[in-house]
Amino acid sequence: MNLSRRALSRATLDRQLLLRRVKLPAFDAVEHLAGLQAQAPFPPYYALQARLHGFQPEDLSKLLLDRQVVRLVLMRGTVHLVSAADALAWRPLVQVIMDRDLDTNIQFAAEIAGLDRGAVGEAARELLAARPHSGAELGAALAARWPDRPAGALTHLARGLLPLVQIPPRGVWGSSGQPTYQHAHDWIGRSAPVAPSPAELVRRYLKAFGPASVADAQAWAGITRLGEVFAEMDLRTYRDPDGRVLYDLPEAVVPDEDVPAPLRLLGPFDQTLLAYADRRRVISDEYRKRVITQNGLVKGTVLAGGQVRGSWETAKAGGKTTLTVTPFERLTKRDVSAAESAGRKLLAWASPDTEPEVRVLPAS
Repeated sequence: MNLSRRALSRATLDRQLLLRRVKLPAFDAVEHLAGLQAQAPFPPYYALQARLHGFQPEDLSKLLLDRQVVRLVLMRGTVHLVSAADALAWRPLVQVIMDRDLDTNIQFAAEIAGLDRGAVGEAARELLAARPHSGAELGAALAARWPDRPAGALTHLARGLLPLVQIPPRGVWGSSGQPTYQHAHDWIGRSAPVAPSPAELVRRYLKAFGPASVADAQAWAGITRLGEVFAEMDLRTYRDPDGRVLYDLPEAVVPDEDVPAPLRLLGPFDQTLLAYADRRRVISDEYRKRVITQNGLVKGTVLAGGQVRGSWETAKAGGKTTLTVTPFERLTKRDVSAAESAGRKLLAWASPDTEPEVRVLPAS
């Protein structure tokens, strides 16, 4: 069966809980979505606000404080917020990303070359078992043992070798401060599964993002050779408009391509824009260059009719918070009205103590 780009868009929005807001506990949503992008502290909150009825920041903050969800480096070597169980199960599967970075990182590879990585990892593990450390503290403590190596390089090595969680208050709504680390097994209170399952990782990806190609799954995870895993699974297949094979779970449903796709304001770093090798199901190649900056920042976006059609940002001044929408193309009057309404609701949720203002600029 062939799927049009529009059908793929609707399927993606359905899996990502963006066709309609749902009544779902924050924890269940984090697991359903296969984690949330978390390069910055607060994008996960905006991701859930766009998807869940009645979501409040404290719903997610409590999960972090209770250690039910954690922040750590996972897919593509970027920080994600995931359930504790997923953190333990998935980190071993993506360790190859960290190993590769340690060998090739432009800034640190030469500075850690020749070190006994096992010894550094063991030393870092002992330090973190005693108490959590900031990156600077961990580097300084390791440099006391390896004084010929820069502290920053030793911190980078420890973060690559060990599954280090960024513990609260990092990531707690309204809090600030630099990351402080603890080993995931100590913070969560249990160890990783004996045999982490690549097939389960693929299944969770397809549940959250399918139908998708092998290349899409590899782009999301940041690891290769997943084709061998797909081949051993019982999966449904489709073809995309370019003839590529797409895979899906047998029980998964693809909605009709004519299902309405309401306007949504997606937060910065929303995973919907980052989880595919071919992202045209939600954003054109032209607009992607306007949303994702050269240094890897991902702007908040306006999703209308199932496609990214603009960006948004906020600014605070004089007791007022202004949300400015910048359309990339002309929006219909209905979409302009929907963007204004969504902006007011977002400001009431994110900045309830300031005067809100929403501006929709002419298309640029």
